[in-house]
Amino acid sequence: MGVQVWHDLLFAHWPVSPAVLRPLVPPQLPLDTYDGQAWVGIVPFHMSGVRARGLPALPSLSAFPELNVRTYVVLDDKPGVYFFSLDAANVPAVWTARALYHLPYFYAHMKAQVAADAINYSSERLLTPAELKASYRPVAPVQLRAPGTRDYWFTERYCLYTVWRNRSYRCEIHHPPWPLQDAEAEIRENTMATAAGIALPNTRPLLHYSKRQDVLIWPLQKC
Repeated sequence: MGVQVWHDLLFAHWPVSPAVLRPLVPPQLPLDTYDGQAWVGIVPFHMSGVRARGLPALPSLSAFPELNVRTYVVLDDKPGVYFFSLDAANVPAVWTARALYHLPYFYAHMKAQVAADAINYSSERLLTPAELKASYRPVAPVQLRAPGTRDYWFTERYCLYTVWRNRSYRCEIHHPPWPLQDAEAEIRENTMATAAGIALPNTRPLLHYSKRQDVLIWPLQKC
């Protein structure tokens, strides 16, 4: 079991047709939609305390930025997250996650700087063009979102899915309910979805912020 603390998350979501995403998600994983609409999320944050449960966190390996591009799937009536990519500024973490979780992790040059009430974030993947430059901040009080709402549907998912050698796998992820705040962002550069073969619509994303989330991550299991 792994332990992580996630800090200063931005959830940026765009609507994308299910017909566009279906060829990009393994056929073993049914797309999950809200009112018939699929969504793509781009989520920058930074982590600390990354370690196996019961072991100390090593300063040089346990704190680094991460950025993911995701959509939503459901299998056996259990909603979860499917990742098109995950970028991290830590080479051992990238290769460990690729080996143990069969996830599409990439190494990137990344910075997450907290200045006053804003987070200045930059990520540039090595070898392939995938970049995010953004500043974001919360603009409303913390609110726990109600079941059935779109914001709850985006975030209250307690597993991830991946497919390896034509088999579906699930990883359970446990944490408290998300303390979400409405947010605003200035996104100066964003080619993260393009790198996954997804053209985002030319519309303003839905934006939410969360200051901190304490997380337990279980080993990968066959579905």
